[in-house]
Amino acid sequence: MHNKTLVAVATGLGLLALPALTGCGSQGAKDSAADSGTVTLVSHDSWLVSKSVMKDFEKRSGYKVKVLKSGDAGQAVNKALLTKDNPQGDVFFGVDNTLLSRALDNGLFQSYEPAGSDRVLPGYRVDQDEHRVTPVDTGDICVNYDKAYFEEHRLTPPRTFADLAEPAYKNLLVTENASTSSPGLGFLLGSAAKFGKDGWQDYWKKLKENGVKVVNGWEQAYYQEFSGSSEGRKAGGDRPLVVSYASSPPAEVIYAKKRPDTAPTGVSQGTCFRQTEYAGLLSHAKNAKGGKAFLDFLLTKEFQEDMPLNMFVYPVREGAAVPPDFAKYGPQAENPETMAPGTIAANRDSWVKSWTSLVLR
Repeated sequence: MHNKTLVAVATGLGLLALPALTGCGSQGAKDSAADSGTVTLVSHDSWLVSKSVMKDFEKRSGYKVKVLKSGDAGQAVNKALLTKDNPQGDVFFGVDNTLLSRALDNGLFQSYEPAGSDRVLPGYRVDQDEHRVTPVDTGDICVNYDKAYFEEHRLTPPRTFADLAEPAYKNLLVTENASTSSPGLGFLLGSAAKFGKDGWQDYWKKLKENGVKVVNGWEQAYYQEFSGSSEGRKAGGDRPLVVSYASSPPAEVIYAKKRPDTAPTGVSQGTCFRQTEYAGLLSHAKNAKGGKAFLDFLLTKEFQEDMPLNMFVYPVREGAAVPPDFAKYGPQAENPETMAPGTIAANRDSWVKSWTSLVLR
């Protein structure tokens, strides 16, 4: 997901650049392995937790937490897979449903069912036989629009995927590269869910003809190209439509120097794709015991209720409260596009390859 502290990390790893990996080396770390006083979390750049919440975990568990941020979600997953036999940390957070099968098929995680797993809302539970990953949060990848632009031009904002290909919205949309960016991939999968395996390519041909702009990652799209974000306006962004999140509008309100009465950006509700993020104990974690304690922590009510105003995501634990401002300005999509994990696993790489040939060449 995202937050205002997001920092882009440039790497040469694209989603399609990852070779097939096979398990090798020693067995997964045991609790009797090196059990240091530090738990190392590997994550994408959007990881953020309140200092008081983290300090509470460290005090109760006796572990210090070290965080290694590894770029966009796609980049972070690729790095974790390439180092899986000698991992940089103990726990990985940030693999989402668009990339989950890649992580599981390549043995990135070992089994562990955290305390509190029975409190996860049923719709977000996966891998119930092996418990290699734990659902942590959810949100919606959606097109955001710059309200001021559409008011000034007396133009109705697009509502659906199909609307985006209409001539009225020519040269207005910026999206992320589906081969290097998690929201870019989510938007591609959303279009495939909407138009089907035989129709999504024709849809993207129309978007290309309609002047869609593609950039490498979310930070560039939202903070540089999008005219509706505070940073985008300063940077001279001229695209009033951007692929982002349903939770982006509350960030614009909460972080504004002078808080507005309403969010300056809106969400095109008919363009959303439901995203869920997971965490897991890395297969060769050196501090497996500490990693398990940290996974337990991720499902506590304290952490789950802390997420919305830090990472701008919704909790997956039943009964976890959502701050009123977050619910007001960033409601979840009522009817987001979804896709079964098996369908994503079977088609993702071929679709991304086809998308790259179609849109970037």
